[in-house]
Amino acid sequence: MRRPSRLPCHCSKGDIREKGNDVKIRGSKLIVKALEDEGVRRVFGIPGTHNIELYDALEDSEQIEIILVTHEGGAAFMADGLARSSTEVGVLAVVPGAGVTHALSGIAEAFMDHVPMVILACGIRSDTGAAYQLHAIDQMAVLRPVTRGAWKVEGPEDIYPMVRRAFAEATKAPGGPVVVEIPANFMMLVQDVPEPVAPEFLREENPPDPEILEKAATMLSGAEFPMIYVGRGARDASESIVRLAETMAAPVVTTFQGKGVMPESHPLWLWTGFGAQAPPFVRKISERCDAMIAVGCRFSEVATGSYGINPPAQLIHVDVESEVFGRNYPARLVSSCRAKPFLEGLLGLISGRRPSDVLTEEIAAGHRELQERWARQKAKPGKVTPGAFFAALEREVRPDTIFVTDSGNGTFLAAEHLRLESPGRFLAPIDFSCMGYSTPAGIGAALGKPGGDVVILPGDGAFLMTGMELLTASAYGIGVLVCVLRDEKLGQIAQFQKLPLNRETASILPDYSLEGIAQAVGAPFYRIVSGVELKNILPEALRRSRQGRPVLVELMIDSSEKTYFTRGVLKTNFWRLSWPDRLRMLVRAVIRRLA
Repeated sequence: MRRPSRLPCHCSKGDIREKGNDVKIRGSKLIVKALEDEGVRRVFGIPGTHNIELYDALEDSEQIEIILVTHEGGAAFMADGLARSSTEVGVLAVVPGAGVTHALSGIAEAFMDHVPMVILACGIRSDTGAAYQLHAIDQMAVLRPVTRGAWKVEGPEDIYPMVRRAFAEATKAPGGPVVVEIPANFMMLVQDVPEPVAPEFLREENPPDPEILEKAATMLSGAEFPMIYVGRGARDASESIVRLAETMAAPVVTTFQGKGVMPESHPLWLWTGFGAQAPPFVRKISERCDAMIAVGCRFSEVATGSYGINPPAQLIHVDVESEVFGRNYPARLVSSCRAKPFLEGLLGLISGRRPSDVLTEEIAAGHRELQERWARQKAKPGKVTPGAFFAALEREVRPDTIFVTDSGNGTFLAAEHLRLESPGRFLAPIDFSCMGYSTPAGIGAALGKPGGDVVILPGDGAFLMTGMELLTASAYGIGVLVCVLRDEKLGQIAQFQKLPLNRETASILPDYSLEGIAQAVGAPFYRIVSGVELKNILPEALRRSRQGRPVLVELMIDSSEKTYFTRGVLKTNFWRLSWPDRLRMLVRAVIRRLA
């Protein structure tokens, strides 16, 4: 909750002096005041020579905790995980130049996936006129393409209102990162500024058009087999989606980010995705669809399995961003508004309830057959099948557990095997898909949901990028369970290479000791090399993580069977090639196999 505007009570003598209606105050204190008035509880980053006054002011705050990370990229991912798992905005405080560029991957991840974030990017001194200053680059040119706003403070009087404005912009639907660059001299020197006053921001919201609602209701009521497709943009409309699905007897599919928006124990939940990336029973059901309402999604490349879906001509697309309409798939009807008011309005126009017993039994049979097939799979010696691991994991964790995956095979394994009942429990880097996301993002998620289970699922390649952030978790007593899916390669890329190229070029990882890393960061360590070990090790590892310690588990995963997503993407892209290119690819693979 935002606090009313007031001067900070923790300012020391020399920090602030009154002068009529103006005050003299260090710029660093103005920044902290703006953060406190926004209800900020944590700031992630690493102090440097330019922003030591800001960190000094943060240390005086009774409300804000500084989270010192090992790398600014980790800070951005932690802020992302905090924002995705809670109602908080992720906040970074980074030094100019290298601090900004180190954080850039996490900022771009938040930009692509619409995650609220505010970046306090310190700038070089603007009062000396000196050239070639330490860390001097054009930060705005770097940051503008991957933020919803990038603003530079030109005068000390702009610090407080501009930081407040950044939060308003970052949280305005669909959300995303906003950067404020504040020159170092404004942070360290006492400034003469007007009394800080909380600015008023007009929050525009487009209500659904009644005429569009009427047309949508007519389209869906007249369809023989309607379907619902939902993304993360519909995360506040779960109840409405369930009611609409039950009223229309419509199966529901989600994007990866939308996983859990429709409770996955519901008999009308079909799958995470459809088209070539889905199992046969999902493809069979979704191909009967003659009308679809897509809510809170963009039809992006990953969500559609490399554009391997074929929505019906009777497509209704609802999203807060009008720019997404028609970019990849044409829609018969569009509405630029939030998901919940549109669905509530639609429910008021669709009457009656279609029978769904035949459909729900068909869906249930498909899921049963899939679970039985996974249960029958045998692992290679010294390995564990994904089916055995995820089944054991779901038996042990709490119902509200947050799962955090990384760029690569682990995301698609988790999406296909886990069954989630609510949104905000599946955190994954989707459209920017940056490796190294999961470990720091999971730490941020644990801060956002204290007392809950957080399970982090990096591949062994992704863990190498940011695994040292477990030192941060140890230092702050943040309990997370990190299960490294160890297949000793860049699993997703190796699978994409193997079929068309019959090689695994530069995707086989050198050996390294996870136990040694665990010892270095102060984390208990376990190793699982067979299915029978899951029953004993997972409960013990979770017990220790619940005591406020990061726990590292090395899981030797059998990744020999491709996910439905991987198979679908390979198939979609192969058939997209011309016949001569297909032939050349097949001949090359055969020759290499024979050789």
